[in-house]
Formats: sequence, structure tokens, C-alpha cells
Amino acid sequence: MNNLSWGIVTLLCASLGYGVSWRFHRHGHYARAILLLILSGLALYVYVSADFFLHAWDERYHALVAKNLMNHPLRPTLYEHPVLPYDYRNWAANHIWLHKQPLPLWGMAASMWLFGVNEMALRLPSIILASTATFLVFSVGSYLFDRRIGYFAAFLFSINGLVISLVGGRTATDHVDIFFMFFILLSIYLSIQFITYEKSVFSILVGISIGLAILSKWLPALIVLPVWLLLVWDCRKFTVKTMAAQFVLIVLVLTAVFLPWQIYIHAVFPEEALAESRHNIRHLFEALDGHSTTVFYFLNRIRVNYGELIYLPLGWFAWKYCRNFKNGKRLALIIWFLVPFLFFSMARTRMQAYLLFTAPALFYMTAECFYDMAEYRSGHRFKHLLTVILSLFIILPVRYGIERLTILEIKDRHPQWVRDLQNLQEKNIANGVLFNYNHPIEAMFYTDLTAYPQIPDRQTISDLIRRGYTVVINDLGTVPAEIMEMEEVVRVELTGAD
Repeated sequence: MNNLSWGIVTLLCASLGYGVSWRFHRHGHYARAILLLILSGLALYVYVSADFFLHAWDERYHALVAKNLMNHPLRPTLYEHPVLPYDYRNWAANHIWLHKQPLPLWGMAASMWLFGVNEMALRLPSIILASTATFLVFSVGSYLFDRRIGYFAAFLFSINGLVISLVGGRTATDHVDIFFMFFILLSIYLSIQFITYEKSVFSILVGISIGLAILSKWLPALIVLPVWLLLVWDCRKFTVKTMAAQFVLIVLVLTAVFLPWQIYIHAVFPEEALAESRHNIRHLFEALDGHSTTVFYFLNRIRVNYGELIYLPLGWFAWKYCRNFKNGKRLALIIWFLVPFLFFSMARTRMQAYLLFTAPALFYMTAECFYDMAEYRSGHRFKHLLTVILSLFIILPVRYGIERLTILEIKDRHPQWVRDLQNLQEKNIANGVLFNYNHPIEAMFYTDLTAYPQIPDRQTISDLIRRGYTVVINDLGTVPAEIMEMEEVVRVELTGAD
């Protein structure tokens, strides 16, 4: 079946699952309701992940580094065997690649080690984590509010368009932000388990989870610490001494998890590690990689990613908190969303997925507003208007989720340029270097060649041949005659990836 046919079948199956799930939730059968939510979301994630090609930003880079990590997990490389000079500060074309923290890359590498180097194996960890996160959203929401709100928040999560796009690698930062969001959510879930069972083992697990979040996308993961403090304080079960001891335990454990990698890369790859540290700081003061936006970028963007009515739940939630300042759970949710929102709004480089790890907080606010409004509607003279608003709370996020599936988009999900590269790999060119190919990162993922977009001069080619390399030239009719006349050069015709 083509893209449209598969898309319609997937959407119908998922819609049926969501409908039955909603009925189960209305009758209080939450175990079955959440299971169907997970399965319905899983169908969407698998469908969107079945693009049998790498997406341009940033998936292709993550894919190539993960492929190389299969051979040496502690040595992340982009260009595995660079044969031409490179700038180690250029994360898009260097050798040692420290542009991202390692955990998502290790996860993708492990999946491809088990299931082969292919696109579905690459995306499988994100599919699993996003599906598991649906349960975590429900569980956390059930503690913070009740099972109704937990369910509705989990529903909003499972059909969220941004999550769908990131799982499929279609949106920038892709699998890295899925990993980051998952471990933030897991940390808060484990915090609730500590409150419930009062066992230090859960504090250790919280520390491990925060450490893994840092190893996914660095220090914004520390937002869990004030959330933990507020939730533990709010439950009124622990003395200040116990809270302090458990807090120190969490900090010690998370440090033990994330710090060794930082020490390692600064010791083994000092120049690259220092360059990346400086590059990270530049995000705060410069609009890097063309991401120039205004300070209101996230304020505007959340209406797209989480529904155009999102400002109503935000205002409603703030108003309810103002009526009871002592509610630690509400303050924890406000901190979870507001601190990252303000921080990333003030930073100069802004991208929509930067706030993904705060999405559950927004879903809880939306769910509470939905049910409060539903109860308020009964007997109100504007109940028809309220009914329309309640419907839009569901319709708008669902519409965005369906849009991100791109079911109606006519496209080849296994394009010719991928097949060309796969056919080239079957030729088993030993020690090969491909030149004049416009997407070298993709070429190095699908083949064992080292690839460059430019055409080198004759002297460079002669030197490479003398050093034992097989030089492969992509012949698009623009290669200089003096190079085409070289008998040692292998000529190929590859379809471009554009």
C-alpha cells in the first residue's frame, strides 16, 4: 500500500482504539483505557517512523554517530575515517562528535546493534520511550490530581503532534528530546514512588534518572530537584532532616551518573570537549544555526504544539493557585513549566522542542481546566458556548497530531536516493571515498564509504589513491575533464537526496 492507504488504515485503527479507550475511562476501567491509549499511540508512532530514509535535521547526524558508536561506544565520531583536513569545531563535518550528550546515541546504537543498521531500528528507542511515557503521564497525573485528569493528560500526550514528529525523526532535535523528556518524567514518577513507599531506593532511582536525563540533554534536567522538594514538602510525611538527607542522596547519585562522562571527554578529547562547552554557552547569547526568533517565540509556539486554547488553562491554573498558595503540587507544576519557559525564552537560540520536557505539566493544566469547565457547564446559560470550547480542547490537538502524520502528503517513503546508496554499498568498495555527493552524512550511514560534497583537485585524488584509497566520483556532468580521465577513479551516478 502507498502512503495514503497505510495512513488511512493506521488512523482508523488508532481512532477506534482511542474511542474504545475513552469509553473504558468513562466507566472507570482505567487499566484497559490506558493500555488502549498506549497501543493507539504506538500505531501512530510506528506509522510516522516508517520513513525509510534519514531526515535532514538533526536525525541524519544522530544516526551516523550512533552507527559509528556500535564499533566503539566510548568514541563518538561523525566522520569515522576523515581523509581530508577538518575543523574540529565544526559539529556538522568533524571527526570526534561531542555535540550531544551520549545516552540517546548509545540507545540508538544498541538498537541497531540488535536489529541491524536501518531506520526503524534507529527510531525504535523513541517509539518505546514515548509509548511508556503515556503510562507515566497517567500515573503522575493521577497522583497530582485524580485518574480522570491523569487519563486526559495521557490522551493529549499520546496524540501530540510534536511528540509524533520527534519520534519519527521528522523534527529537529528528534530522538534526543524524546529521551530527555522521558527521563524527566520518569524522575518525577519515581519521586512520587518515594513519597508513597518512603523507601530510599526510590531516591537512588530518582538520582539515576536525573543523571540519565543530564546524559541526554544536559543541565536543564535539574528542574526535577525543585519539583521533588515541593512534592515531598507537600505530602507532609517527612521531617526536614529526612528531606535534606534524601535530597543529598539524590544529588550524589545523579552526580555519580553524569560526571564520569564529562571527565572522560575532557581528558580524552580536550579540544573537542572545550569547543562544545563554549558552543553550548553561545546558545544563551547568540542565535546559532539560523534560529533567530523573538523573546516571545515560545509564548507563541505553545499554542501550535499544545492547542490554540492553551492560554486558557494556563490562566485558569494560575488563578486556582493564587487562591491557595500552600498547594505544593500546583506550585511544582508551575515550576516545572515556568522556569524552563523563562530560561529558554531569554536564551538567544530557541527551538520548539526545547520545552518538550515541560509538556506533561501543560497537559495536566489543560485536563484540569477541561473537567472544571465541564462541571461548571451544567445549568449555565452559556452551556452551548462552553460545549464548543470543551470540544476544541480535544479537536485542536487531535487536528495537529493528524497533520504531523502527513497522511495526505504524496511522497515516496523509500526514495530512489536511498536505494542508490544501498546498491552502492552492495558493491563492497574497499577503503572507498565518495566525492561530489550533496548529502555525505546520509551516504556514510547507508554505506561504509567516507563521503564529501565537493570535488577535490587532481593532486588530492592522486595522493588518496597512492595511500590505498578507492576514489569514487559521483558523475553529474560537472566533474572536470582532468579528473574524469583518471583511470583509477570509480565513476557512479547517484540520485541526489534533495
